Amino acid sequence: MPYATPMDRETLQFYESRGREWAASHPPGSYGRELDAFLDMLPPGATILELGCGDGRDAEHMIARGFSVLPSDGSPGMAQLASERLGRDVPVMRFLELEAAEAFDAAWCQSSLLHAGEAELPGILARVHRALKPGGWHWASYKGGEGGGRDAFGRFFSYLPRRRLEAAYTAAAGWTELVVVSGKGHSFGGTPTTWHNVLARK
Repeated sequence: MPYATPMDRETLQFYESRGREWAASHPPGSYGRELDAFLDMLPPGATILELGCGDGRDAEHMIARGFSVLPSDGSPGMAQLASERLGRDVPVMRFLELEAAEAFDAAWCQSSLLHAGEAELPGILARVHRALKPGGWHWASYKGGEGGGRDAFGRFFSYLPRRRLEAAYTAAAGWTELVVVSGKGHSFGGTPTTWHNVLARK
């Protein structure tokens, strides 16, 4: 079956050709710094959907903490890296291929949905909302800016200002809670970056 939407070619090429370099840029044993706080909000053994799992470092930590995790990635190369790390098959799935309904207690999207264009983001978020059980939690991180563009490595990012990111979420679904926290950080290559972290509840 063809993909519901093609992944941006240059972004895909980066992760296919430089995925191991990207993974090696993270310190050994590291995982998302907001991950533990997010997991602490969930019931023991909760089911977690991860979109854009990269090399599987966050999924590995979730599994170690006793959660049931379905990791996936839009890049076959990154899905393979995650499979090697986790010792199990990790599916290749693009965001608009998500069809689950009320199947997960949580959805974790670390630096992944930011590769979607602003116009398609509400539709993707609607699918994430549908995939969550009532009361389920969603977390995602985005790079701030004033509109879509490419970084020095050719990857596409939506680069959304906070107000438009919030608008995408409210257009997608009726979240019972929606909080956006912004701060400074870095990206691959050490580029200073504004980050928006979103916590939402169905």
